[in-house]
Amino acid sequence: MTTILVTGATGQVGRRFVPRLLQWVRPGEKVRVLVRGQDSADHFTALGAEAVLGDLREAADRKRALEGVDAVVNVAAAFRGVPDEEAWAVNRDAAIALGEEAAAAGVRRFVQTSTNLVYGAGRGRPASPEDRPDPEATWGVYPRSKAEAEAGLAAVSGLDPVVVRLAFVYGEGDPHLSDARRFIADWPAHRRLPMVHHADVAQALFRALRTPGIEGRQYNAADDAPVTSWDIHRINGWTFPEANADALDPDPWNGIADNLSLRDELGWRPAYPSVWSARDAGAL
Repeated sequence: MTTILVTGATGQVGRRFVPRLLQWVRPGEKVRVLVRGQDSADHFTALGAEAVLGDLREAADRKRALEGVDAVVNVAAAFRGVPDEEAWAVNRDAAIALGEEAAAAGVRRFVQTSTNLVYGAGRGRPASPEDRPDPEATWGVYPRSKAEAEAGLAAVSGLDPVVVRLAFVYGEGDPHLSDARRFIADWPAHRRLPMVHHADVAQALFRALRTPGIEGRQYNAADDAPVTSWDIHRINGWTFPEANADALDPDPWNGIADNLSLRDELGWRPAYPSVWSARDAGAL
């Protein structure tokens, strides 16, 4: 019986991915989650998953979670608002340790979630999965910790992780879209933010889990139409700051990532090609 371990199941991505994964798995396959609280364990057990109580940062907990596992989807992430040391501990150290232990346990597919912010700026074009990560310090330790996790996992013998780099994730009640106000406050109206809906993140992760022959590859999960700062204000019902009216964008390709390989190699097609299609469908 195949067992798939998902970490980060209680986060914004994981809590939307796991229910879909439970619907998509084949008869006889099991989905296991590693969660820290009994309430979370009860929630996922009620959905049909197998829950292991523990902390991704603890070796003994990782070992129990990996027992009998055939595939891992590491969605766990310490994001904005957490101390830097926690971000490094979860995003880099625990991820690499999990990868090392997964390889030793004979796991056949390891999917690592990352971020399009690992690319950094200054390319003059959309970032390609083949580009070397060079994250900017302006986004804090999150992209740097994810970039170092990618490098560390790639160095694990016998692991060959599949990496899915996510754009700005939104939808289905995720407050991420309204939280954007904090970091676009000084953006010019035409500066673009690459986005990807939770439904499309889920199918990208599932295809990364299932598609044969893609070991060691990286993919960008981003929708087809990055949204402007002006439109983010409109979607949220905010007034655009007059002070930004004459502002300029020094790097119009910053953060924009090419999703072609995800389409061509994994057959991915966004259910919501833009934030506007998600809005019209009532999926924000």
